[in-house]
Amino acid sequence: MPGIELARSYKYLGRYRQVVGVLIKHGFGEVLDRMNIAGYVQLGGRRLFSRKPPDTTQSWPERIRLALEELGPSFVKMGQIMSTRPFLIPPELVNELAKLQDQVAPFPFEEVKQAIKREFDQPIEELFSEFDEEPIAAASLSQVHRARTQEGVEVAVKVQRPGVRSVMEKDLSILRDLATLLERYVPESRQFEPIAVVDELWKSTKKEIDFSAEARNIEVFARNFEDDDRIFVPDVFWDLTTSRILTTEFIHGIKISRKEELEKSGLDPAELTRVGGDLVAKQVFVHGFFHADPHPGNLFALPGNRIAAVDFGMMGKLSRSSLELIADMLIAATADDTRRLVHVLQNHELIGDNIRVATLEADLALFLQRFHGLPLAKINMRAMMSDAFEVLTTHQIKFPPELMMLGKALVTYEEVARGLNPEYNFVEELRPTVEKFATRKFEPKSILHDLGNYIVDVRDLMINVPFELRRVVRNLRRGELSIAFQHRGLERLIAELEKASNRIAFALIIASIIVGSSLIMTRNFGWKIYGVPILGLIGFIVAGVLGLWLAIAILRSGKL
Repeated sequence: MPGIELARSYKYLGRYRQVVGVLIKHGFGEVLDRMNIAGYVQLGGRRLFSRKPPDTTQSWPERIRLALEELGPSFVKMGQIMSTRPFLIPPELVNELAKLQDQVAPFPFEEVKQAIKREFDQPIEELFSEFDEEPIAAASLSQVHRARTQEGVEVAVKVQRPGVRSVMEKDLSILRDLATLLERYVPESRQFEPIAVVDELWKSTKKEIDFSAEARNIEVFARNFEDDDRIFVPDVFWDLTTSRILTTEFIHGIKISRKEELEKSGLDPAELTRVGGDLVAKQVFVHGFFHADPHPGNLFALPGNRIAAVDFGMMGKLSRSSLELIADMLIAATADDTRRLVHVLQNHELIGDNIRVATLEADLALFLQRFHGLPLAKINMRAMMSDAFEVLTTHQIKFPPELMMLGKALVTYEEVARGLNPEYNFVEELRPTVEKFATRKFEPKSILHDLGNYIVDVRDLMINVPFELRRVVRNLRRGELSIAFQHRGLERLIAELEKASNRIAFALIIASIIVGSSLIMTRNFGWKIYGVPILGLIGFIVAGVLGLWLAIAILRSGKL
């Protein structure tokens, strides 16, 4: 996604005004003022940045959630995606964004028919023998209808909302602009990397609005668990699937969160918990491909204590290095070995050289002491996430984005497991799989693979170093070698200097108008009214209005 572009700012001017207006309404006018947003986007002559203090009865995370809900479905979806990144944003904001509801009014059935006709160039009656007009679920990006194919197979048809792509692209572009200004002019925001957060949202959103990509995710997931009959994955009907329409096998199950209904149907919550634990372990440590949005509405229990998952739009893919990092960290954590945990972070270059290792080790020891060995019933997940976030930000520990997504998914799995079986120890159940994975790197095959990669790296280094040295020497001879300096913390000063220089220029223009009008008056030049030159009179009026405008702006800024 590009940075701030003036042409695009004008193109989205109406939406910019709406977004900024809602943020001001919920008490973020001071922040917008500091961001100097008016210097980049023409927002009209009215005073936008009210200094009225926000409602003290609501916390700032609550006000952000309310603002997102007011801005509409695309911002709600962004908030939900942000809530799956628990170590990118403060935990209190994560908890608040998790309350965002993705239930919105369904769009008319006539639009569903038009969307299907547009995608397949066939009317809905020729593709399906039955098609329920009322959706069984409606969300910000799509809605789902129960239907039946011409062959009589019951299916779920997911239809994308008309125009949702352009709306999401526009809103994410605006959000990217705001993040750029926030990071540039509000230094304390940089620890949360606003631009990186929005870029992650952009990547996730692009995947979610491509239903053909979701269909491929389903097939990959199905292949991964084809030998495990405890896990059910619906079939994809590719002849009825496009990038905007997804048709899958219909699932008749019970939501995993309805414990009483499960027990009445003869299902065993404890066994379902164990199956779910195996599902998580295999997703992460066997296949490295996991369901990143496993909330209770996406998990169903089937007869025989089987588990079915739906909505594969948000998936995570783990690299080998990320898997090794997870395994090493979990082994150290379950063994309550903080020194080993610090070494793992150092080996994976997640902490800087200037970090005080002893302090980090002490903070990790306190963290593990609070939660080590406890069953789920005794763990406060919000408190655990808050403590983990504090350790990460204090010591500037940076995890890869896919691990942050995994962290949120694991927390959600634990919450689901807690509802089914509070005594289930999720971490301990994962330990055998983790240890088995961790020992793979010591197998002869793995050692030979790593050795081969090392030899290739050394060879490439030996080939490239002489060339790079020659290039440096050549640039030195030509005088083309340059050193770049980057200032930090001066953005606020620059913004204030820009405002001051603009006011000085404005004042000079007013003074020039007054001097010019005075000369016209003294020389008795041009048309007159009651003996007074009209041009000089107009000049004095314009100068008076502009001077009053400048005075009001200075008084409102509070910097007389």
